[in-house]
Amino acid sequence: MKNQAVKKLSLSLLLTIASASGWTEAIIEEVVVTANFRQAELMKSTGSITAVGAPAIDNRSARHLEQVLQLAPNVSYASGASRGRFIQVRGVGELEQFVDPKHFPSVGITLDGIELAGTANAAMLMDVDQVEILRGPQGTRFGSSALAGMVNISSNAPADHLQGNIEAGVGNYGSWHAGTVVSGPLADNLSGRLAVQKNYGDGYIENDFLNRDDTNGYDEFSARGKLHWQTSPGTSYELTALYFDSDNGYDAWSLQNTRHTISDQPGHDRQRTKALSLSGEWTLSEDWLLESVASWSDNDSDYGYDEDWTYAGYCGCGPESWNYYVNTDNYRRDRDNATLDIRLLSPDRNELAGESQYVVGLYLQRRSESLHRTWWGYDFFSDYESDRSALYGQFRKPFSDRFTLVAGYRYEWFSDDYDDSNGLLTDSDDSFWSGELTLEYMPSDNTLLYATLSRGAKPGGVNTEASSSFPLMGSQFQDFITPRLKFDAETLVNAEMGLKGGYLDNRLDLRIALFYMDRSNAQLESWMYDAENFLWIGFLDSNSDADNYGLEVEGSYLLTDAVVLSASLGLLETSVDSLQVYDLDAWAFRALEDRDQARAPGYQYHLGVNWQLNQGLNLNIEMEGRGESYFGYYHDRKIDSYRAINASLAYEFDSFSVQLWGRNLLDDDYAVHGLYFGNDPLKGWINERYLQWGEPRVFGVTARYNF
Repeated sequence: MKNQAVKKLSLSLLLTIASASGWTEAIIEEVVVTANFRQAELMKSTGSITAVGAPAIDNRSARHLEQVLQLAPNVSYASGASRGRFIQVRGVGELEQFVDPKHFPSVGITLDGIELAGTANAAMLMDVDQVEILRGPQGTRFGSSALAGMVNISSNAPADHLQGNIEAGVGNYGSWHAGTVVSGPLADNLSGRLAVQKNYGDGYIENDFLNRDDTNGYDEFSARGKLHWQTSPGTSYELTALYFDSDNGYDAWSLQNTRHTISDQPGHDRQRTKALSLSGEWTLSEDWLLESVASWSDNDSDYGYDEDWTYAGYCGCGPESWNYYVNTDNYRRDRDNATLDIRLLSPDRNELAGESQYVVGLYLQRRSESLHRTWWGYDFFSDYESDRSALYGQFRKPFSDRFTLVAGYRYEWFSDDYDDSNGLLTDSDDSFWSGELTLEYMPSDNTLLYATLSRGAKPGGVNTEASSSFPLMGSQFQDFITPRLKFDAETLVNAEMGLKGGYLDNRLDLRIALFYMDRSNAQLESWMYDAENFLWIGFLDSNSDADNYGLEVEGSYLLTDAVVLSASLGLLETSVDSLQVYDLDAWAFRALEDRDQARAPGYQYHLGVNWQLNQGLNLNIEMEGRGESYFGYYHDRKIDSYRAINASLAYEFDSFSVQLWGRNLLDDDYAVHGLYFGNDPLKGWINERYLQWGEPRVFGVTARYNF
């Protein structure tokens, strides 16, 4: 019965394999969360949080963020490119991006204080210490950048003595990676860290027309440097510099829904990111702490694809001079982002004495994005700029050694400007608030109960693509889109109850959360197709409310000194109240009533066992899966459910380690994105479900030398 109960628990995979001489004993390690205002133990932090540490990342041989998101319950992603760039938490999140700037994603991504939302190709896991996935609105801390949640990535800090490693590995599908890390003191009170990695592979697609197997490959280079300067006992600075350069292919779609394509002009997904972040801490009088984080990033991306997925002359339906089957669609973006976050924190006083804690802060952001789209020989240009500023504060008051009240509030101002080569000029101003009210109760030293009411918000705006192409639409589409040329600000109210505790002599860590989210003016991505004018129109529709509720369970259990069991489970129910859509099958407008939201699978799970077979030899086996889900609102097609088994076997001796790893060992097919429309003339352009496939069975070997 005990083993059956453990399997029903959930997980965080927060185990580490460590000892003075190597991998000798499995222990459940105390995990510290860094994404909040103050560092705190995971088991004493309210809210539903998954922390994925370096051992879990290594066990999966994960190179990119998309390869660890499945460890968190009720978290998924959509690809639509070479990497998963669009994250959904509890069913809330963007699905893709084409022309519209999309303002702000519902799920934020930060790496060492650098905001990566919208540019998540750069979210590589090279030399990463921990990935924290926070579910639910994080409005007080991150504002409109985290309506549904936040992913916070922390890389390893500079060391106070010389250390590093050299790593290399190879795998199937022509994959290989190599990198090095070196860290240590540079001068008195100054230490540094440098990590460099190259990641390459042919991808999992064979282009039969071009007789190539690398048209959907990846070629990624990452470099990150960090400096830590302790100028005095109460003052320190940290500088992070990031450079990322990818030249990935994008040849992912097949008319036959297989991993065999026939495109004559394979696409690409290139990105170059240069970024800096500078943080400082100053201890003021009576231990008041002043913190500041400034960041800047320059992101250039070049994304394009063969629009017909075939070759000239495929259908024999006309001269090649006007044949539909010679067109590509290319999007070149330049996105700059600058932020400044300054906050004052009260001392970490003794909560048992009833001492209160305070945080007050100021946040500023400026973002600009220019787009050059080339399509059907037509050049389209747009420029978008936005400014955000916010004042925020948090108050924490212990009323006894058992009860604590936490209250947070953030008021945010937003403005933006947009213009494009079609003559569209728009600007908008908005303001909104976010916040939380949490009651913590500790019935014992090893159990935390909490109840949270939190509110998140993100700004409204103009549907620029629909507005810009308005004169080209047929009259019925103009009538429909007129009241939808603008979308309202969305608010999300989250009610959550949770339990966190350590039991059975702290051999069992358990976390449970029940939540209900009410979305007002939910910004839902929709499409319509004007067949007479051959025009696809994408827009955000905020004319419906929505509901999301569910359960999240995570846990890990130290079965023996050598075996750790882990599991997670997410259950999710979602609905859209009433949304008017253009049904691509009926070629007419209709109302969706009480339908599930897109990219919101009803269940998601992860099971794992980590077994220290003997001194230096470690085996890790995992199984993960999720339920089916819709991938759009203008049709009723779904992405199927899936399951996958991953495993690794690692041996460490002295300073060397060797790891055999594999993902999706049963070679199950699963999709990471979906489209629904007619694209095959040989079938009369009938509407079909098309899927972008995730990884097949992949495996390899990695060797590392630590010094």
